[in-house]
Amino acid sequence: MDNKAERRKFLGSLIIPLIIVVVMWLVKIIEESYGVHLGQWGIVPHTAKGLIGILTLPFLHGSWEHLLSNTVPILVLGTALYYCYPSLANRVMLITWLGSGLLTWCIGDVETTHIGASALVYGLNLFLIFSGFIRGNRMLIVISLIMVFLYGSFIWGMIPALAVPQNISWEGHLSGALIGILLAFFLRKEGPQKEVYHWEEDDEEDESTALRQAQGPQGPDSDNSNDAGSEEKPYWDVPTPSNDELTVQYRIRH
Repeated sequence: MDNKAERRKFLGSLIIPLIIVVVMWLVKIIEESYGVHLGQWGIVPHTAKGLIGILTLPFLHGSWEHLLSNTVPILVLGTALYYCYPSLANRVMLITWLGSGLLTWCIGDVETTHIGASALVYGLNLFLIFSGFIRGNRMLIVISLIMVFLYGSFIWGMIPALAVPQNISWEGHLSGALIGILLAFFLRKEGPQKEVYHWEEDDEEDESTALRQAQGPQGPDSDNSNDAGSEEKPYWDVPTPSNDELTVQYRIRH
């Protein structure tokens, strides 16, 4: 792939994550400009009203710091997803979005309200990490290692004892992580796979050829011990010598 094609692919991978981030920022700007708080439309677990939050969850943030902390990961992880898994990216994005929201609604505390794109961030991150290792593709493994390096510390956000005192939705983080891991497993046979190099294919062909030659011709009338159509005689087919050939003559001198 040349530089221009690579650039087009990268820019195309950035579109959906950028749209999500733009909407996130627009919602926060509207809140600040009109003095309204839309957090009430987040996920309220186990309530009918709280179901709407499954759709609105990624766009609602409690503060500018909260918004900034999710902006860069959405751009980085989302672009990596669309760049590395173009045929799966839309499904992974949508299922992670809705699935993590629904799971948060199921396991969250009824007295809490959950907002923010963190559940989506955790889902994309864990999908990228696990999918690369499961597939065994070297480029994807490199991406996985980069994600571990950049966002490996996110694991602490799933531990209630550490998250609750900071008013962090560990339920949303855990939900996103579980959805991402499950998607990595169930979609492992779709999209990019482990590379097969030419010398590996040649080795497999050589092994198959050697095996066929060792087995010889096979068929309903074939005999593995003695092939009737073979011109080479078996080693035990030796002609019996005559009596003259077996007679030993001794010449005795006096």
